[in-house]
Amino acid sequence: MSDIVKRVPKQLFLAGQWRDAADGSVFAVQDPGTEEPLAEVADAQDADVREAIEAAVEAQRDWAATPPRERGEVLRRAWQLMTDRADEIAELMTLEMGKSLTESKAEVAYAAEFFRWFSEEAVRIEGRYARNPAGGGRMLVSKHAVGPCVLITPWNFPLAMGTRKIGPAIAAGCTMIVKPAQLTPLSMLNLAALLREAGLPDGVLSVLPATSASRVVGPALEDPRIRKMSFTGSTEVGRKLVEQCAPNLQRMSMELGGNAPFLVFDDASLDDAVQGAVTAKMRNNGESCVAANRFHVQSSIADEFVRRLTEEMAAMPVGHGTEDGVKVGPLINAEQRDKVIELVDDALARGARATTGGKPLGGKGFFYPPTVLTGVPADARILREEVFGPVAPVTTFDTEDEAVALADDTEFGLVAYLFTRDLERAIRVGERLSTGMVGLNTGLVSNAAAPFGGVKASGFGREGSHEGIEEYVEVKYMALALKDG
Repeated sequence: MSDIVKRVPKQLFLAGQWRDAADGSVFAVQDPGTEEPLAEVADAQDADVREAIEAAVEAQRDWAATPPRERGEVLRRAWQLMTDRADEIAELMTLEMGKSLTESKAEVAYAAEFFRWFSEEAVRIEGRYARNPAGGGRMLVSKHAVGPCVLITPWNFPLAMGTRKIGPAIAAGCTMIVKPAQLTPLSMLNLAALLREAGLPDGVLSVLPATSASRVVGPALEDPRIRKMSFTGSTEVGRKLVEQCAPNLQRMSMELGGNAPFLVFDDASLDDAVQGAVTAKMRNNGESCVAANRFHVQSSIADEFVRRLTEEMAAMPVGHGTEDGVKVGPLINAEQRDKVIELVDDALARGARATTGGKPLGGKGFFYPPTVLTGVPADARILREEVFGPVAPVTTFDTEDEAVALADDTEFGLVAYLFTRDLERAIRVGERLSTGMVGLNTGLVSNAAAPFGGVKASGFGREGSHEGIEEYVEVKYMALALKDG
């Protein structure tokens, strides 16, 4: 067992203390590159959830009253600890999630940046003071912590999706219960230990791994004292959570599924477009909600784009994420690999052609090779469903209107990518696309200083940037009677 895996706490982090589950139950965490168990982690039960709720409610008033500078300094210290320990944190992530060490180190830097960003935002939660336009009074507007929160994080970015929620919650003065993904709880447990070391008071954070998400989330959302829920995951689950929040009218941030189009016009730099395509597709093994899912290329350059993309994808080494030089690790589990196989096989059966990849790799580990599909017909499932794997299906278009129509032909609206050297076209098409984010001549949009989120079935609310902290505060208005002199 790796030294970092040995050192990570495996118990529940409940109100600032490490505890076994109420009934002593545990579950196994698997290395997707070897299919071997990494560790056993405590499996939270109903009694643990109730205790975590009470701890969050009890700590809320004092934590919200803590000076913003002090809350920000906790985040600043946590950022420094994450930066200093980036290598071992990345190793832990690679072991439980599968991505290469290079990818994991990039995620650690990205995740830590949310703590640094929100450490600076903690002291900028501002209101306003204004004169009543009709005279005879003043208006005082202030912002206050929304209250105890439930934060639900996914397996694909087990650290960054946590800091993106925990950072603004801490900055705003909210207490929280975090439910990490069952497949990747170790990174979040390690983060809890790090936050405790950074000085986060007991009760502000509880981390409850569990084999049943509903066992943790259900009781929390049924309690009217829990005032916010933030979720990153599938649209299907997101819709159910919205229903669960309805009775108590809890605030919600929903970062849901994507089906990102990648548009390449014939005036684009092909070198930039291909490199952008590799970034947008292959980041995180393709297991990303912002991964390019559909490549729409103008007909006159499609053959050359496919040729170059095929060369780049075929040259990417596949293997266990800890091995030197590996760029593509395993998918998270057999179910995810089988879904990728199913979507590729469906496209091939309908007439698509694989210019590289297209078949699963044998042996241990949930590996699938980088794959490029050309001639993908409009009725292929891979153009409708989120593939969440290293597969790039390519189709063509002739006109700008056709490109926009193809891009928007989906219920999702998280992100789109657009490559062109025509500035007017870039702005014109970018504004027409029905997505919350657009990458203009870049395959990477994620940035702690930018508002991350989507429209339509990709959810609502924003994470990161100035907008991110607004999700964790309520606005209060006080009318002041005052005679004008």
